[in-house]
Amino acid sequence: MSAYNLVSFAGIFVLAGVAWLFSSDRRVVNVRVLAWGVGLQLLVACFIFVVPAGAKVFLWVNDAVIAVLGTAMSGVEFVFGRLALPPGAVNEAGEPSLGHILAFQGLPTIIFFAALLGALYYLGVMPFFVRLFARVFTRTMRISGAEALSVSSNIFVGVESSLVVRPHLQEMTVSELGTIITAGMGTIASTVLAMYVLMLQKEIPTIAGHLVSASFIAGPASIVMAKLVMPETGKPLTLGLDVKPHYAREDNLIMAVINGAGEGLKLLGGIVTLLIAFLGLLALVNLGLGWAGGLVNGLFGWHVEWSLEAFLGYLFYPLTLAMGVPPADALPVAKLLGDRTILTEVYSYGRLAELMAGGALENPRSAIIASYALCGFAHVASLAIFIGGTGALVPGRVKDLSRLGFRALLAATLACLMTGAVAGTFYTGSSVLFGR
Repeated sequence: MSAYNLVSFAGIFVLAGVAWLFSSDRRVVNVRVLAWGVGLQLLVACFIFVVPAGAKVFLWVNDAVIAVLGTAMSGVEFVFGRLALPPGAVNEAGEPSLGHILAFQGLPTIIFFAALLGALYYLGVMPFFVRLFARVFTRTMRISGAEALSVSSNIFVGVESSLVVRPHLQEMTVSELGTIITAGMGTIASTVLAMYVLMLQKEIPTIAGHLVSASFIAGPASIVMAKLVMPETGKPLTLGLDVKPHYAREDNLIMAVINGAGEGLKLLGGIVTLLIAFLGLLALVNLGLGWAGGLVNGLFGWHVEWSLEAFLGYLFYPLTLAMGVPPADALPVAKLLGDRTILTEVYSYGRLAELMAGGALENPRSAIIASYALCGFAHVASLAIFIGGTGALVPGRVKDLSRLGFRALLAATLACLMTGAVAGTFYTGSSVLFGR
């Protein structure tokens, strides 16, 4: 084990300490949640990265995702032709790719995976795994069955995970609601995983397996951070109980696929809209900051970069070091985390791919940790999505949800960073799992 591995391991607890500093009640610390939450993350990572059988499972999952992604691209290429070809590819007619076009390559796969997920829910495959993870979280960390069910659902889906606990939302404690929102922003949905794989597969061949493992690790990480930032001071009605998911089952498999694809189209539209709006607004803000910064730099002889991403990057810099990212790469990775906070993880994963392709990261370790730390919806846009989506299900709790918003975003961000620190703890440059 290298010094950086030890730094990453220590960083897990440093990040937990940061969460505690921002706690709504620092006198309340659930040691069981902290111990089991961190323990489950380390157990999953150890199985995947250290145990030979786990490594085989990891590689099988990676190959399976890549194979399914290949089938997804068949429909995309049929509809969009050469526009859907990734850089360097050539179609059957011998026509080369027109280059990287996110709107016609990565984003459309969301529709396919949403349809696939709809089918798996109808067939009972996804409900089985959701309940399995929920039982593990409930029995080990002794949290409420309702919040455990929502968190486990978030490992696989997005804002719709609140639907599985809809009957319990009205009576939930503030801490339970905080955990649900945190888990929503601290994890990613299976529907968008393929898009990130397409962005990074060339630079990290096993990225599909890493993103799946990051999703599993992010579940308990979200619970830990949520309970540190928003500790439980009430008594949940479903504490320690096994709660059955609430599903509106489709009439048949065809309807499940159709409705799943429709939901995927809505998600795709939302992502495109957010990227266009936020990238434009960010450019406008940076235009003003650059003008003001130019005056200040000229006045004092400074050489400071004046942009919102740069400021957030400086804010994330010490936390990036705590994850175990080497100092030479810490600032670029910190800026990626800053970008994600405003521009969503889609933009940040794209930037990570560019940095790796351009050789801007000196250590492969940095890219692996970054890919785990970015694996979550922990950005400003998610506040509206998850608070609005959950609030629509339980209008009477909108005020509570809105008050929890920024605390939940903080907890979700720290959960993503903790996921990165766990990956850094087990990183070995010679392992085939890390693309060597």
